Amino acid sequence: MIFKILLLLISLFYLTSCKVDVKNKEKKKSTKNSIINKEEKKIIINKKDLIEIKQGKFIEFYPNKKTIKFQGQQDKKGKRHGKWQYFSENGIELSMTMYQHGEKHGHSIVKYPNGNLHYSGEYKNGKKIGLWKTYSIQGELITEIDYNNL
Repeated sequence: MIFKILLLLISLFYLTSCKVDVKNKEKKKSTKNSIINKEEKKIIINKKDLIEIKQGKFIEFYPNKKTIKFQGQQDKKGKRHGKWQYFSENGIELSMTMYQHGEKHGHSIVKYPNGNLHYSGEYKNGKKIGLWKTYSIQGELITEIDYNNL
């Protein structure tokens, strides 16, 4: 009787420990640039695989590799320079900001996911200048701040 109980306990211990090992092995498989998590059915992609830089133009894609997330020009040192845009996964432009050698410099516009304007204003050497306007998600003007008068 004791032998049967001992055998049963050892068998249960062995089965549960093997089950955990198998589960962990199935949970994550590693490939060259990504990790596949079978339980959650998600693919985690290395961010470097989503970025292209050609002739000074930087493009970052969403994981589907079809839709652009960010795009803009870079200077010779790899800093943001010129117009930079951010897009939703549906391809809708959500923001546009001008840069000069890595600093915000020029107009900036940010939109809500529904396409309505969230805020707009201007930068000079990384600092807000002039009139900045903020809107509600319905498009109603909420605030106006003149940074030249602060």
